Amino acid sequence: MPHTPLNLHKPTGDAVKTTTCYMCACRCGIRVHLKDGRVRYIDGNPRHPVNRGVICAKGSAGIMQHYSPARLSKPLLRVGERGAREFREIEWDEALALATQWLGDIRARDPDQLAFFTGRDQSQALTGWWAQAYGTINYAAHGGFCSVNMAAAGMYTLGGSFWEFGEPDWDLTKYLMLWGVAEDHDSNPIKLGLGKLKSRGAKIVAINPVRTGYGAIADEWVPINPGTDGLLAGAFIHELLRNDRVDLDYLVRYTNAHHLVIRAPGAADDGMIARDAEGHALCAVRGTPVIAHADAIDVAPLVVGEYTLPDGRTAVPAFQLFAERYLSDEYAPDTVAPACGVDADTIRRLARELAEVAFDQSIVLKQRWTDAWGREHAEMIGRPVAMHAMRGISAHANGFHTCRALHLLQMILGAIDTPGSFRYQPPYPKPAPPPNRPGKTRRANGTLEAGPLGYVHTPEDLVVDAAGEPRRIDKAFSWQHPFAAHGMLQNVIANACKGDPYRIDTLFLFMANMGWNSSMNTTATRAMLCERDPASGGYVIPHIIYADAYDSETVAFADLVLPDTTYLERHDCISLLDRPISDADSASDAIRQPVTRPDRDVRPFQDVLLDLGARLGLPGLVDDTGAPKYPRGYAQYMVEHERAPGIGLLAGWRGADGTQEGVGTPNPDQLARYIEHGCHWHREIPAAGRYYKMANRDYLEWAKSLAFVGSTQPIVMQFYAESLQRFRLAARGHGATQPSDHERARVERYFDPIPFWYRDIEAPGDYPLAAITQRPMFMYHAWGSQNKWLRQIATRNYLCLHPDTARAHGVADDDWIWLVAPRGRIRVQARTHTGTAPGTVWTWNAIGKRKGAWKLTANAPENVDGFLLNHLIDESLRDRDSNATHANADPVTGQAAWFDLRVRIERDAEPRRDGHRVELAGAAG
Repeated sequence: MPHTPLNLHKPTGDAVKTTTCYMCACRCGIRVHLKDGRVRYIDGNPRHPVNRGVICAKGSAGIMQHYSPARLSKPLLRVGERGAREFREIEWDEALALATQWLGDIRARDPDQLAFFTGRDQSQALTGWWAQAYGTINYAAHGGFCSVNMAAAGMYTLGGSFWEFGEPDWDLTKYLMLWGVAEDHDSNPIKLGLGKLKSRGAKIVAINPVRTGYGAIADEWVPINPGTDGLLAGAFIHELLRNDRVDLDYLVRYTNAHHLVIRAPGAADDGMIARDAEGHALCAVRGTPVIAHADAIDVAPLVVGEYTLPDGRTAVPAFQLFAERYLSDEYAPDTVAPACGVDADTIRRLARELAEVAFDQSIVLKQRWTDAWGREHAEMIGRPVAMHAMRGISAHANGFHTCRALHLLQMILGAIDTPGSFRYQPPYPKPAPPPNRPGKTRRANGTLEAGPLGYVHTPEDLVVDAAGEPRRIDKAFSWQHPFAAHGMLQNVIANACKGDPYRIDTLFLFMANMGWNSSMNTTATRAMLCERDPASGGYVIPHIIYADAYDSETVAFADLVLPDTTYLERHDCISLLDRPISDADSASDAIRQPVTRPDRDVRPFQDVLLDLGARLGLPGLVDDTGAPKYPRGYAQYMVEHERAPGIGLLAGWRGADGTQEGVGTPNPDQLARYIEHGCHWHREIPAAGRYYKMANRDYLEWAKSLAFVGSTQPIVMQFYAESLQRFRLAARGHGATQPSDHERARVERYFDPIPFWYRDIEAPGDYPLAAITQRPMFMYHAWGSQNKWLRQIATRNYLCLHPDTARAHGVADDDWIWLVAPRGRIRVQARTHTGTAPGTVWTWNAIGKRKGAWKLTANAPENVDGFLLNHLIDESLRDRDSNATHANADPVTGQAAWFDLRVRIERDAEPRRDGHRVELAGAAG
């Protein structure tokens, strides 16, 4: 078939502008080609450090996101019932006046009556600061239901984490093990890295119940049963210990594995690290009876045995407690194989391969460096085994301990920030855990004394009342979920409707699609948003303000809709204070600039938030005269705002003349400098500082000069998590702050300082299959399933199951079947897939849409045949443990346990009759 001749040398447009993509979390650099002010083409910026010119399907389809028919075009005020999509268009002055009235009334009587929650939290540095200025403790971000247990496990263990705070050493690793890696996150850097590995013959092992995307190009796929990753990691540890394949020198240098732990059952210091009067941790010294400082550089510590401290107490090294746990039969390959679905011989072989690459194929770089204690080294020794993990391990109630187990596995291999291993990305590592605690008290001016999110260190940091009960509407930072570092967005609506722990006045959401794919128990959640108070007749949640660029399912439930711009029409800040885009060898940040003007009556949400703050007179948003401090909006804020003297959102071109980096006074020309440099700033780490960052003087001095760390003291990795033991002791009755009696057993069990694997609470009845979702590489968080170009790849989803599973249930390809869970059942179409573990069924996440949303036609496949598993996932454990107060979440961090869903398959009487249905407790949806 002949094609129209193409003139490939003809310019696509009349102008090209650089900015940063927003189609996923990569935040790649892009070039936007324009003609007469309209976007004509998007390609990758070859000079950008994140993607180096590479662009994916999502990124190139950004043009169709920008011109989507689903874009909102005017502020909306509800005039009908919630959910009916009956609105009238209003002007911005009316919208902002109304929002100011609602928010002002709340702040005057009780700021905590505002629940402010953001879905796409790439503006968290702003939104969290705004919540602090407003004075509400009820703020949370997207990470609370995405991967907070993985992030928290890393931050409490090694001062960094998988994905956004670290990456594999793509250039040097010889063996990469991927654990449950989602394909829509960080996809271009991973694809670039995997290309490097494939080109030089490194082995890639994918551990995942489903083989798609990255797993499809892996050298080996290990089909594991969902939620058993921690058990498999424990079996690897068991084998490494049993065969004495452990890097003890690394553990002693960089972790607290040799620190002595007090053994005094029943005492208030049982399980705490032994310290002298000055607070120095203690260790036992080889060849002598001496107890010495654990951070001394000229001693050879012992890592096993029982020792008597100078005061007569008994103590053992932390490593011994670790070895006692993992050398038990509980973690032997033959024991764990049936639960994991991975045979024992494969487990032993994989453990052997890890050890052989780490120890027999070690890397030596002839690079001089100086450690944090002042010792000079002529070379850097690397263990070329790298690991990377994502949602497959985090979306489970045991994800925190699973991730801790993976980090300890890396540590005993000597494979954290050494050549060829997992590497930190600046500004990480931070102290483990970081020093910032969640705010919980208000100053005289109504602001919180600290940001509403942070890291709890001790029971005294919890945000609880005098009786020890949760103060936050989502119950984050309470005894139920103490380390909920990002909050628990998924539980806000249910808790508010039940009045547990109390009711709220206003729910303020930014791009958090709680009326559909961002909520568990979706049908019930939609009903809760419309629930009325029998006494007053008003809605249980009186006011809902929703900001979004698109007509999502949640718009239907808003009382006031504030239309956002697309990412090509506004300024944004990809800050090192927020979610950084650095790589392991350099620090980077970036901006977005508006490359075209809106053709609708919309405003950037960041500008709106600053405007609302000024109208409310919030401290920090108005000057001494009460006038707006940032009248020119977010672009002005990005340049002028300082978190501390000289420290702002952007690290590049600081100072009056733009010659300073990291620290410096605001530079009025800063954004112009960013635009001149492709909308990003990039600074490489000195060669001597690129590895061992937690204890490398060259790196720590460089990081301190940029204000990434406050000290050049070494960062000790927490092999033994003493912070967890503090909570366990409180549960045993020690200390001034203790849990109530009904929480003691739960806290004692889950706050174990040595990671352990536990089976998720079983669903009642006969539900033999695990049901999970996968993230398609071509769509991100379901925003793309309204995109004309991306819809050509997929317009609906199927339930995928292994052919053996299908045969066992009498299911043929394309049969319609019922997927049944304790909450009810949904009718879905099945497809067999050999790349699925036999005990698992799965589907693409959030392809299914609700009719009426996203400006899709009524008969669009997303509406007719697409479906959500979310309808079947309970947001609480009330159906499983008779206690309605606990979330269906990781008990340590509050991470939503999306992938703990258990189901069974039931045949339909007419399997070839099309039609998706939802049947839950008598309600159809």
